[in-house]
Amino acid sequence: MARYTGPKTKIARKFRDAIFGPDSTLEKKNYPPGMHGPNKRRGKQSEYATQLAEKQKAKYTYGILEKQFSNMFKKANAKSGITGEILLQLCESRLDNVVYRLGIAKTRDGARQLVSHKHITVNGQQVNIPSYSLRVGDVVAVREKSKSLPTITESLASNSSVFEWLDWDSSKMSGEFKAIPSRDQIPENIKEQLIVELYSK
Repeated sequence: MARYTGPKTKIARKFRDAIFGPDSTLEKKNYPPGMHGPNKRRGKQSEYATQLAEKQKAKYTYGILEKQFSNMFKKANAKSGITGEILLQLCESRLDNVVYRLGIAKTRDGARQLVSHKHITVNGQQVNIPSYSLRVGDVVAVREKSKSLPTITESLASNSSVFEWLDWDSSKMSGEFKAIPSRDQIPENIKEQLIVELYSK
């Protein structure tokens, strides 16, 4: 399996950012992993290394593979507007990400699994492709037979996040993709301009 399935805290520590959600270990050890711990002398990163790290961070955050991410950048670069912002908007428009943002799953990994296992519908039709790109007006819902799944009900019960570009109807267990989010509506701590500079070399 090409997707990363190793320790998530190790990756979060590498970027010194809780990219997979709240992490108590990261709070205690807010320094990169390694046998020498916080006392290791770390040289200044090159410009390329900084840009590469930001790309890796974005890929891990959204759970996107290298080829997929590269294709998304090409798509973003071909559109008119700010390339970095468009790239993040494409990431946010993925079905697995929207399922996560709506609170149907607690993590993007969990959202990806729900989509793959056909628990999610788009405009009333089953869609099992996590990378499916949503359009404004699309309605994402929990399949009727899956509405009582404990993993979904527990996630929805504990969700308190609200995003202006999404509209959730708890009675129907469905949400509308109302608009493409602007950069200030995307909470991820990603310096997208560094990614643009990396791909522009």
